[in-house]
Amino acid sequence: MSIEYLHTMVRVRDIEESKKFYCDLLGLKERRRMDNEGGRFTLVFLCPPGQDDGTADVELTHNWDGDDALPDDSRHFGHLAYRVDDIYETCQRLMDAGVTINRPPRDGHMAFVRSPDNISIELLQKGDAKEPQEPWASMGNTGHW
Repeated sequence: MSIEYLHTMVRVRDIEESKKFYCDLLGLKERRRMDNEGGRFTLVFLCPPGQDDGTADVELTHNWDGDDALPDDSRHFGHLAYRVDDIYETCQRLMDAGVTINRPPRDGHMAFVRSPDNISIELLQKGDAKEPQEPWASMGNTGHW
């Protein structure tokens, strides 16, 4: 038996708001899109730059008639994880855009934020952890991640 990872799917309320988060702030790009008139939904597949082969896709699923359960923490979803070149720069850019840093990168290695649809996103420093620095080193957690 063989198995191959395809993608992770998350439901979103507003496809454009979610794309702003994933594309404009995290740097993912839209790889493909499918509108299904009969099922009344849109699927948007996003990937990190250089990973256009579909091996690291996030599928944003938008139900045209809405999804009253979103955002809801009881959806039994863990998190998405992305490696970034500079954890501090990434968190600062997200914070400047109004994103709450739920678990700051106090250790220079790991942080957590949430998407507009309450999806937990783990950010990991590429390579070795950076030296701890302010304001991150003394920043406490906000909410949960």
